[in-house]
Amino acid sequence: MTESQDMVDVAFAVQCAGLPREHATLLARALCASMPWLGQEALAGIHPIRVVHGLGELALLSQRTRLLLRVPAERVSDLQAFDAAELDLDGHALRLIQPQVRELLPHGTLYAYRVAAASADEPAFMAGLAKELAALDIAVEPVCGKHQLLGGVGATQHVFSLMLHGLNPGQSLRLQQHGLGPLRLLGCGIFVPHKSAAAV
Repeated sequence: MTESQDMVDVAFAVQCAGLPREHATLLARALCASMPWLGQEALAGIHPIRVVHGLGELALLSQRTRLLLRVPAERVSDLQAFDAAELDLDGHALRLIQPQVRELLPHGTLYAYRVAAASADEPAFMAGLAKELAALDIAVEPVCGKHQLLGGVGATQHVFSLMLHGLNPGQSLRLQQHGLGPLRLLGCGIFVPHKSAAAV
């Protein structure tokens, strides 16, 4: 588990009138149907799409919204071929344009918007994380954030936000390469740089 794999983020600009707020499963299915290899890459992930806050079932996307995929570097050419590709998410068209590669860089503080959990039991969740972090040779204490429910995945999925602070460069890159927990294609366990603990 501690072996490193070269991973990068590929960011697509998107054109879309709006998406269902609970779109993670729809997005994963549409991308895997277009890119069958995506579901076969153990460490590949789909970053959560940031949508405009609101209460309606349909979420709006800003012009700055990007769809980010974390993939092995060797898959970059496969993604570049999807410039101007259009996905159908339950009748909502999502067009992907202008893919750009972003290398993973070491940051001392990393944050995951959601990490999959078996239940709402925070101590049990943290105990499981401790084992995963030990396997990655990461000894810093994680800071657990809000418990949430991720819908649209059949049964409701428990998730927590999570931050790790004080990572050295090797630990930071390892955590970004591997992530934590399952359901990476639903946006779980993917870590990004963060400036402070405020989001947790």
